[in-house]
Amino acid sequence: MQRVLEECDRARISFEPDPVHDLRVALRRCCSMADGVAAIDPDPAWKEMKRAGKRLFRRLGELRDVHVMQDWVHRLDSPDDPATGAILQFITARETPLQQQALRALEEFDHKQWQRWRRSLPRRMARLGQGSLIFRHLALERWTEAYRLHRQLRNHSRVGFHRVRIGLKRFRYIVENFLPDQHAAWAGDLKKVQDVLGAIHDLDVLWSVVGRANVFPDSQARLGWQGKIDHERVQGIEIYRKQMQGKDSLWQVWRGELPKGKQIESAARLRLKRWASFLDPDFKHSMHVARLALQLYDGLSVNGRAPAFPLQERAVLQIAALLHDVGRCRNEKAHHKASYRIIRRLVSPLGWREQDLLMAATVARYHRGALPRAGDKALHGLSPSQRQGVSRLAGILRLANAFDASRDGRIRRLEVEGRNGWLLIAAQGYSPRDRTAEAIAAGRHLLETVYRRPVIVKPMRMSVVSRR
Repeated sequence: MQRVLEECDRARISFEPDPVHDLRVALRRCCSMADGVAAIDPDPAWKEMKRAGKRLFRRLGELRDVHVMQDWVHRLDSPDDPATGAILQFITARETPLQQQALRALEEFDHKQWQRWRRSLPRRMARLGQGSLIFRHLALERWTEAYRLHRQLRNHSRVGFHRVRIGLKRFRYIVENFLPDQHAAWAGDLKKVQDVLGAIHDLDVLWSVVGRANVFPDSQARLGWQGKIDHERVQGIEIYRKQMQGKDSLWQVWRGELPKGKQIESAARLRLKRWASFLDPDFKHSMHVARLALQLYDGLSVNGRAPAFPLQERAVLQIAALLHDVGRCRNEKAHHKASYRIIRRLVSPLGWREQDLLMAATVARYHRGALPRAGDKALHGLSPSQRQGVSRLAGILRLANAFDASRDGRIRRLEVEGRNGWLLIAAQGYSPRDRTAEAIAAGRHLLETVYRRPVIVKPMRMSVVSRR
């Protein structure tokens, strides 16, 4: 971010190719870092910084295109070519007004706000470790999207190669910014492929500009330049295909170093957990509630005399418990509803289905407040079995949350036992004489309604604890 400010000063002196290019590179790196971190840290400053940087980046784009086109014309020029001078004159005529536009963009760029972000955002980024599973998971998301675009390529499609170029850029930026080990191994290949795709794009831009202009003395000159551009473009496509097709392609090399199998789902949960930690003002409480909720869930799955639970329900409950208090970042009053709205707006990370995240949001919505009812807006679109699942998981979460109503982690372990027509929960650290007991008495109501059995809570005997 400091480099952006320095390059702004250089570009203001001279809008030559190097200063313009260096400023755009610095802006691109800041924007790509903001894009990556914003997927984990929901602080709006990341998006605001990215928006400001991208605005200046784009307003310098046409001037950069002129510089690139001038370079390509010189490279494709041949002795005594009658069209070269006319092409250069046409392209260069656009340079002065674009320089004036770039100067206005620099004057409108808010340097003071950028300085404030330069001081605050690095402190937030310090909470995220480079090379972590979270960033490898984020890289896998970018790889998956770029590879999907690669597989959709048809022949010499201009639009298709441009989309692959953008997708590969996004993958490269995550690797470059957040995965130092992988970047050290892949940097050369990533740059080579990106340069090839960039050259194909530059040639497409060049022909789209000069092909429509009346700069060629005759049709033979026009066909000659079209042939030169097509020749360079085809060569670039062949280089790309040699590197990126087949079982031993670079796509497969990169994929081999990224999360696989169950690790993908674990990484997705870790991302959601880290995201919640930035919003929840007492995330330690939420983590403790998640542990208690899973203990209740596991005990009820054995002793609850209910049909077998779907496998993903346990993961849904865990995420709902970890995320249930994110709405407290907005307001303490009705924060369960705020939590629901915030989670609903999340994009499901790779490895997590959108419907499972919706279930988690709905369970978090009912961790307190009114009980789930058939006409509730939050339940619209859910099947009867899903509504039953929401009520069951919300009942578990309510009770787990009540066990830590004092937010001191005093109740550390829960065990569930099914007895004649009722459920017995033994709680380590529980006392029927403190205020937490009142919250527990209220918190167990939904669970009793779902299971149609009374729930009795008692202190866990120390002898039981010691045997474990």
